[in-house]
Amino acid sequence: MKKRLFAVLIAAATIGAFAGGTTMLQANDNGAKLQIAGGETEASSEDQAESTGSSDSSDSSSQGATEVAAALPTGNIAKADQPDVTQQQAENSGVSEVASDAMPALVSITNMSVQKVQDWFSGRTYEAQGESAGTGVIMGENDDELLIVTNNHVVADSDELTVSFIDEQSVSAKVKGTDASNDLAVVAVSLSDIPDDTLKKIRVANVGDSDDVKVGEQVVAIGNALNYGQSVTTGIVSALNRDITVTDGSTQVNYEDLIQTDAAINPGNSGGALLNMSGEVIGINSAKAGENGVEGMGYAIPTSKALPIIEKLMNKTTRSKVDEKDAAYIGITGEEVTSDVQQLYGMPAGIYISNVGDNTPASDAGLTRGMIITKFDDTSVSSMSDLTDLLQYYKGGEKVTITVAQQGEGGKYKESDISLKLGLRSDYVSSTQ
Repeated sequence: MKKRLFAVLIAAATIGAFAGGTTMLQANDNGAKLQIAGGETEASSEDQAESTGSSDSSDSSSQGATEVAAALPTGNIAKADQPDVTQQQAENSGVSEVASDAMPALVSITNMSVQKVQDWFSGRTYEAQGESAGTGVIMGENDDELLIVTNNHVVADSDELTVSFIDEQSVSAKVKGTDASNDLAVVAVSLSDIPDDTLKKIRVANVGDSDDVKVGEQVVAIGNALNYGQSVTTGIVSALNRDITVTDGSTQVNYEDLIQTDAAINPGNSGGALLNMSGEVIGINSAKAGENGVEGMGYAIPTSKALPIIEKLMNKTTRSKVDEKDAAYIGITGEEVTSDVQQLYGMPAGIYISNVGDNTPASDAGLTRGMIITKFDDTSVSSMSDLTDLLQYYKGGEKVTITVAQQGEGGKYKESDISLKLGLRSDYVSSTQ
């Protein structure tokens, strides 16, 4: 039988658009093509810009959703903790009641980013600033920060992040950690930046176990659709364990075991909550089918898969970009291991080291040509741009762990960790000028 093709939009909202086209995705279960919809973006040229490096982590554990939820950071934020809800009470709950209970745990996220755009007429490139919008779910708190879960594509390439709460109070935020392979991210807001009145109006979301979700069960989706503010839609769980593949040029990323729903998921809903009728978060909304003739096919990352990843991201150190004088240096050149190469040679995703400079931090640590860097400081990397972005947050002199894969017996690749002391970029760059 011929496979049907349709477009699916990753549901962040872009105000306007950068030049350069869209990213296509393909669903494994039925050959569907998917398309990243950036948020709502306004483009304007800028003389100077910094690219944002956010850390990502693809590691996850096999802990159940309830067990991991209990381990998430908690605090004394005004939580409208719900009493135990029986199955019958849950079935009788109204959508308005669920939305009212959950709304204090939802935020709108605005991402200001700068990208290089090519003028196709002159061939020149320039830097343009864009604004995109998404949603986040408050899922934890530590001694100093409020911790918000969203999609990786909502905060990708961020130069400046702003979070808006239920009372429309807006504060600046930082990316604490991301997991690009599962399209998850954690954003941190300093508690000292949040007014006391706002702290009294927000709460940490109640989290449910998506393993208990059944096909046909009613659900509610809440998100910052089209950057108009939080809106509510409802539907049912249409299917479970759906797989999609995001294709961006030569790079492919598989998103597996997603919840499919016919609750309307629109641009701006990315990172928002998919709730059961007990008001518990069972998924993080991420994508939707968006081709003419295709209706009611949205996708969410289930909590049973997301929570172990979220817990790890929440425990990462929140970093700020370092001054140029403190910029770090490794001393390698490398190439992305594309999906085609991965399949053809059985290589893992990562950065293939094509050259290691003499007398550099990389050579001192024992990195050699042919190794594949899969993680930097426990953050997955797949390209030199990923590594360059991350290095913006590390100072020369810091010690980090580099995870590399090497070919062993039978041609199989085995990972190992190498300790590396970062060099000061100015020491190496000046010596080659």
